[in-house]
Amino acid sequence: MRTRRVRRPGPVVASALALLTAVAPLATPTSRAEAAPAAPAAPGDGIPPLTDDDGRTLTLRGWNLADKEHRGDRALEDITERHLRELSARGFDFARLAVFWDDLEPRPGRYSERYLRKIERILDWAARYRVRVVIDAHQDVYGPAFGGHRGIPEWATRTDGLPYRPHPDDWFAEYFEPGVQAAFEHLYEDADLRRAQQRMWRVLAGRLAGHPAVYGYDLINEPMGKLRPGEDLPAAAGRVEATQVTPMYNRLVAAIRSVDRKHRIFVEPTPVVGEGVPASLGRIHDPAGRLVYAPHFYETSMETGADYDPAARWIERYEAAVVRYPRERRIPVVVGEWGPPDSTLPNMGRYYADALASLDRYGSGWAGWTWCYGGGYCALDREGRFQRHKENTARPYAPAVAGTVLTSAYDPRDGAFRLVYTASAAGGGRTELTLPPSPRGWRVTVSGPARPDAARVRPDVRGRVTVRARPGAVVRVVARPDGPGR
Repeated sequence: MRTRRVRRPGPVVASALALLTAVAPLATPTSRAEAAPAAPAAPGDGIPPLTDDDGRTLTLRGWNLADKEHRGDRALEDITERHLRELSARGFDFARLAVFWDDLEPRPGRYSERYLRKIERILDWAARYRVRVVIDAHQDVYGPAFGGHRGIPEWATRTDGLPYRPHPDDWFAEYFEPGVQAAFEHLYEDADLRRAQQRMWRVLAGRLAGHPAVYGYDLINEPMGKLRPGEDLPAAAGRVEATQVTPMYNRLVAAIRSVDRKHRIFVEPTPVVGEGVPASLGRIHDPAGRLVYAPHFYETSMETGADYDPAARWIERYEAAVVRYPRERRIPVVVGEWGPPDSTLPNMGRYYADALASLDRYGSGWAGWTWCYGGGYCALDREGRFQRHKENTARPYAPAVAGTVLTSAYDPRDGAFRLVYTASAAGGGRTELTLPPSPRGWRVTVSGPARPDAARVRPDVRGRVTVRARPGAVVRVVARPDGPGR
């Protein structure tokens, strides 16, 4: 949902968000925003890991790809082969690709073959560089009927004649405009719009199901809804999630499963989860049993330009809330978006350390916002160098572990990644390591009845190392920077 500019909150959204931040930590036990246990979730504490078809434990690390500036004949032109090549070369294996319904179906029932081919071209690049891709049905402020945003087509936009006023310095406030609120209500409640959204997903998933780069489908980016009289934002979000978003997800899962029973389906709560408000999504029925919970990880004050404040304990509140739904429903977590608009502020080094530690405690992966070249949210500057502190996201990890993970951790103090697991025969017993480019290269050591296919990775190149182990053995793997004395 995020743009490349830092925008300050206007009066509409500022008052709503101020109410939200006041309510979240102080709610009564009967409130949807009831405070969760303060202790962070332990790894695997009631939340299953993501696994592949062979039963290996997976970890996804990557970034979003999005071109919001171009549409029609120029749609997706900002995403090039360079994006996928450099994403992979820096040690990432995962991308969340924003696609827009308004480009896919510019007129009712008329699907753009050109747009589908452009999506497939990006997927071809992803397959070439071994990047898994989630197809994200993205929307910002509903769609192009409102100030040129992207997402749901104008022909599927119903405002009841209610007004919409753009907020040039505060786009998030536009979600609270009466016309936008009416449009979401109609999307959820009108039978013909429901059918159109289901048909769109059948076309998209049916076309892409056979592509080797496709990993899954994210049903809608950051669903929003209408605030009714007397509701605060947490109450409205809870009602929308329980009574409108959950039924929508069930309809869309059924539509996708009619053409694709293989790939993962990613479901999101409303963005209110970012303020420590547990999701109120209900049960989502997937006959294939391949759901993933995909919340986003943003904090209001940082989104509007403030520095990270560890004393505010936002990450602790977020973590305590975000684990509830996947723990109750027993589904894995992959955070679909995260990252500040300005990574140069004084406390951002601490932010990245705290955020990455939190994401590792309960999640099976994440996608940062966003892999682009420029300022603000972009991972890289115009010359292709990491923006300040964002290089901390490129660290060693294990994309696939053949067995049960006992510990998996990166220590920034010595730059070493340590993995301990009980080996199994899953996936032929192959455990995979990814090592990002390092000026010193990497040295890999293994203890236990196991062997790596490489003990060293040369400097300044991405390393891929496979470890094979005897099933049942406890294996310890350490990857540390190489160099003199190692």
